[in-house]
Amino acid sequence: MSLRKAYCSTKSKEEIEKLVKNNKVVVFMKGVPEQPQCGFSNAVVQILRMHGVTYDSHNVLADNSLRQAVKDFSNWPTIPQIYINGEFVGGCDIMLQMHQSGDLIEELEKAGIRSVLLDKNKNEEKK
Repeated sequence: MSLRKAYCSTKSKEEIEKLVKNNKVVVFMKGVPEQPQCGFSNAVVQILRMHGVTYDSHNVLADNSLRQAVKDFSNWPTIPQIYINGEFVGGCDIMLQMHQSGDLIEELEKAGIRSVLLDKNKNEEKK
């Protein structure tokens, strides 16, 4: 086992699983929602904000073991990482595609979350 693997395995799969299942939407990001530390994390925050989604966030820059453990857990090499209903959705590019296609609204609905964009669209139709 490499030294890096030994260092990174300080967060267990069970710990990551617990974080992922702690809320309907969970984001592992660089920074915090109020102050994202990279453009990709900022884009995810903005998308979720547009939909009015409440979510848990975890700053991987504050904990290197978390940063590597979440990559190992999802088998996905980049941050941010988004989970909906305990399932890995993807990163910023996938969230952006889902937002643009409307698939994100459907995924949120499956998790019991109503996007506020649906309400905005109804209000615009009434005008």
